[in-house]
Amino acid sequence: QVQLVESGGRLVQTGGSLRLSCAASGRTFSNYAMGWFRQAPGKEREFVAGISGSGGNTDYADSVKGRFTISRDNAKNTVYLQMNSLKPEDTAVYYCAVDRLSGLTIAKSRVAYWGQGTQVTVSS
Repeated sequence: QVQLVESGGRLVQTGGSLRLSCAASGRTFSNYAMGWFRQAPGKEREFVAGISGSGGNTDYADSVKGRFTISRDNAKNTVYLQMNSLKPEDTAVYYCAVDRLSGLTIAKSRVAYWGQGTQVTVSS
């Protein structure tokens, strides 16, 4: 049974940093793109960052470029999201996901597995 378990979300002040982790179990995903999405109350789930299976290609939403960094450790079957210079508009539930294809990044339409989400709240 495949499981994606996110951790690291919490309340942080504007300008602060957080590191989210997503540990996968049940199968190895080193050949598949993975990524992070987020959903704020009343809004649709949106793409945040994606990474290829090898980790050699990364992709970011314009709203987080220069502030967030996605990485992965295939030996640990884990993907990370380092979030710096956090803003109140970054407040959301953050979801880890695995693409069903081995492309350069992840797309919401191709997500095969979702995590349960971790809450990030940025206070002003």
